[in-house]
Amino acid sequence: MRLCIFTNHFYPEDFKVNDIAFELAKKGYEITVITAIPDYPQGKFYKGYSLFKRRKEAINGVKVIRLPIIPRGRGGKAALVLNYLSYFASAMLFVFFHAAANRYDAVFVHLTSPFFIALPAVFLKRKQHIPLIFWVLDLWPESLQAAGGINNRFILNTQIKFVQYVYDNCDKILIGSDGFRKSICGKGNYHDKIVHFPNWAEAVTPPKDASVYRNIEPFAHFTADDFIVLFAGNMGKAQNLDSVLDAASELKENQNIKFVFLGDGRQKEKLTEKTKELELSKTVFFPGHYPLNTMPIFMEMAHLLLVSLSDELLFNITVPSKIQFYMSQGKPIIAMLNGEGAELINKAKCGASVPAGNSLMLSKTINDFYNMPKEKLNIMGCSGREYYDKHFQKNDRIEQLEFILKQHI
Repeated sequence: MRLCIFTNHFYPEDFKVNDIAFELAKKGYEITVITAIPDYPQGKFYKGYSLFKRRKEAINGVKVIRLPIIPRGRGGKAALVLNYLSYFASAMLFVFFHAAANRYDAVFVHLTSPFFIALPAVFLKRKQHIPLIFWVLDLWPESLQAAGGINNRFILNTQIKFVQYVYDNCDKILIGSDGFRKSICGKGNYHDKIVHFPNWAEAVTPPKDASVYRNIEPFAHFTADDFIVLFAGNMGKAQNLDSVLDAASELKENQNIKFVFLGDGRQKEKLTEKTKELELSKTVFFPGHYPLNTMPIFMEMAHLLLVSLSDELLFNITVPSKIQFYMSQGKPIIAMLNGEGAELINKAKCGASVPAGNSLMLSKTINDFYNMPKEKLNIMGCSGREYYDKHFQKNDRIEQLEFILKQHI
């Protein structure tokens, strides 16, 4: 089977579409990925990539075609718009010629944001009369409202018409959160197209010399008395980490409770400034961005894994993929969010959740965890791991996707 995958993010960027492409290639599928030059989350092209370098390559049996884009830079609105539009323009122009010379059996879209990156895939589907499988990870235009602050009815209604056009051309719509179903069906009669397709944790092989990472700051100077609360991932507006720092400020008299923020993002600079303003230098740390395969090393040293989202409708119906990754590590989770993510943590009995933005309740709950016997922490961590093994295995999703593809070809 010849499958064309459209995604604006692909390896060496860390997204689950990597697993789909590589696992299907192992099974004998001919996979072509049409993507962008990697620039996420740093905002600049990865080392070894440019407008003139490594535009075409083969990775683990997958043919990768990288289209020119304008890097997102620091992630301001203007820069993001240029980044999105440059990929869209490149993809539309490219697929117009590519579709004439290359034949596929199906097309798959990994949709993060923005939604209009689906148009080149729709063009290929209609040109070659092949099925289109659409994996929705970001609702539109809800994302425009939640992340972009756009509430103009004309703009939103125009976007809804565009979204309906894309959904009309999909053969299947994959969703990771059941809350997405209501939004999608509210735009048309798409109930029979929707398939629940939950996230899984990325498969990672830790580096051989783990001691290098155990000895970076601040971990090198933590003691057995320290209680480490670890956040790993993107630091954007959606994560509402300002409220987490407010909780850290409530707890700063207890210098054994340490907050570590691993990663990068648009809000990181503001967060480091706020850390200074709140005088949290002894309990809050930003070591930097590290590869995904190092995360198990850092999480092994942590006592509590943190996930946070703002109180927005879009985020309340989303289960962040971070939760599944945290569960796979066998550590208890503290969440400051609403909706499906909180419900999952409670159902799995793998930690606790507090309402989005409630920094006082977050600080109190973290303090409760700090005073909790280690045995109880271990039980919650094991419960999360067992729930993950039962419900979120990658191989199950690959088999599910294969079944869907074979149904429509």
